Amino acid sequence: MKTGIHPEYVEATVHCACGNAFTTRSTKASIRTDLCSKCHPFFTGDQRLIDTGGQVERFMRRLSRGKPGAPGAEGAAEAAAETAKASS
Repeated sequence: MKTGIHPEYVEATVHCACGNAFTTRSTKASIRTDLCSKCHPFFTGDQRLIDTGGQVERFMRRLSRGKPGAPGAEGAAEAAAETAKASS
């Protein structure tokens, strides 16, 4: 290995948004993260949704648009009818 080109490998403290902290080794001394093994749904078995920027709500609205009788389906049908009137 060449000398002088590799970063310093130090003991790092990882801090999660849930409050969990643990140590590991890294080139940075402090690391902040949003999810860890204590709060991630895959490891905990919880089915809570982690929504970033309303993506889940947008998906649920899109999903309910195609189903008759679903909440929001009436608004989608009215919007489609208005679009058809405007284009003709």
